[in-house]
Amino acid sequence: MRQPPLVGLPSDRKQIGHHPFQAVGEKYLRAVVDGAGCLPLVIPSLSPPLDLRAVLGNLDGLLLTGAYSNIEPHHYTDEPSYPGNLHDPARDATALGIVPLAIEMRVPVLALCRGCQEVNVALGGTLYQKVHEAPGFDDHRENPDDPLGVQYAPSHPIDLAPGGLLERIAGGPVAQVNSLHGQGLRTLGRGLVVEATARDGLVEAVRLDDPGPFLLAVQWHPEWRVGENPFYLGIFQAFAAACRERAEQRS
Repeated sequence: MRQPPLVGLPSDRKQIGHHPFQAVGEKYLRAVVDGAGCLPLVIPSLSPPLDLRAVLGNLDGLLLTGAYSNIEPHHYTDEPSYPGNLHDPARDATALGIVPLAIEMRVPVLALCRGCQEVNVALGGTLYQKVHEAPGFDDHRENPDDPLGVQYAPSHPIDLAPGGLLERIAGGPVAQVNSLHGQGLRTLGRGLVVEATARDGLVEAVRLDDPGPFLLAVQWHPEWRVGENPFYLGIFQAFAAACRERAEQRS
């Protein structure tokens, strides 16, 4: 039996008591298994980072997950970080370093929420630190007091780029998605094109404008109960198809 494609997930570095730990949300691992039919492998976010080229050489795909932390703003702006903004420098170093390498090595990439922002910043783009304070935009954050099922329920529509990957997956020009982010894409990174926008004009998804490597980055959380949402499942299945192609080439 052929081994399932291997998908790497850069971890968060978390302080628990006196010691740092490496952590990846189980919902992301579960979605790689149930949604993509692939084998998830955790990539530790160490300081200094691992040899990321060597890591990618053994992978068939890369999933950049969401997180409670935000990218340190010095990576994309001169603005200071706001008080209480959670950061993870070790994950920044790993994620921002691995994105351009994955493109160069043609490793398929699926990026979710913080991961979407990592892709954008790694390619020279910028972010809104607080979308809800930027003129003209809605508040895209969840209510932390709501149960998880409410937080991750469909929250608003997005308009899908005509002829784009997401429109093909959704089977139409509009989809409903959840919304659990305070930051968002401001200016696009090199080589990225818009795949979806919210009704307030905020970019909700981008892809690499290249017929070769698969790279899709979305601002929402399609990993949530992926098997119950055909649109979310279709995203993971498209990623899985690219990972299987990569696995066949590697073998």
